[in-house]
Amino acid sequence: MAQENNICTEVLGNENGTVIFAPEVVATIAGVAAGAVEGVSALNGNVVEGFTELFGKKNLSKGVKVEMGEGCVAVSISVIIEFGKKMHLVCSQAQKDVKEAIETMTGLKVTKVNIYVQGVQIPKTEENAPDTTAE
Repeated sequence: MAQENNICTEVLGNENGTVIFAPEVVATIAGVAAGAVEGVSALNGNVVEGFTELFGKKNLSKGVKVEMGEGCVAVSISVIIEFGKKMHLVCSQAQKDVKEAIETMTGLKVTKVNIYVQGVQIPKTEENAPDTTAE
């Protein structure tokens, strides 16, 4: 998934009309679900997303790319994992939770949830904190 597909997809069509989801909606659901997994320290976005957060707007889809088709979706998420966690288990749980959240909330079929581990968050301790004392 080299770039985000901005085509909306029809999910439900009946005599009452249609329901259409924008890719940003699916990306937000995926971002919230992945960010809630124990061991995921943060989602890792690009430079533009970083600037958006600097100006006070929190981006819940940071680090999430969505590719939509007819009634289905594939998601790629870049994450930072907490040091000491079993990465393969954290990523597996994130895949499961993201798939379940999207399918439950939208009715779309999730074909793939790709997780890209972009870094490891090392906890700050007094030992590795910068020395702020003056001599």
